[in-house]
Amino acid sequence: MNVILASGSPRRHHLLNMINLTHEIIPSGIQEILDPGMSPAQAAESLAVQKAVDVAARQPDALIIAADTIVVLDDLLLGKPASADQAASMLRQLSGRTHEVITAVALTDTRYGRHRNCVFHQVTRVTFAVLDDREIQAYVKTGSPMDKAGAYGIQDDLGSLFVSHIQGDYYNVVGFPVREFYHQLRTFLPEVAASILKI
Repeated sequence: MNVILASGSPRRHHLLNMINLTHEIIPSGIQEILDPGMSPAQAAESLAVQKAVDVAARQPDALIIAADTIVVLDDLLLGKPASADQAASMLRQLSGRTHEVITAVALTDTRYGRHRNCVFHQVTRVTFAVLDDREIQAYVKTGSPMDKAGAYGIQDDLGSLFVSHIQGDYYNVVGFPVREFYHQLRTFLPEVAASILKI
């Protein structure tokens, strides 16, 4: 069956390649709006499901994989910054403190003329070192924070310099909880899970 990643995130694409899951990329076109009435986990799951449903409507006979990552600090949801000033403000808020990264994943099986769904999320606690404003401004100037929830990336850019330690799944912070995905996939679509390990 076709496996489709409903995301333009190069990080999620890389992680699926890392586990040898052959897939194509068809990003969802939904507008990402966080619902303040939902819990952070509910909001992340809702967005992931919306993305999966959007792409699934146009892709029969496929497994659609969608995900959404949000950063939560003191019950405040931090999505992707809308401006450089907002990115700098988010980083100042995170400085010297511990926050949660929640990544939700929605799987949709569109075979047999119907849609079967699985949705789950993972939570990782991330502690930042104390940042000075020069560090924040230098990072924001790179443009890297602009496409990332909470205005930073833990992987392959300067955001990695800010993280003091984490509790939980590192890949969840990158944007896709690889181990939990595989665990869920073994029940939801065991044949696809088996193809990863070629068994």
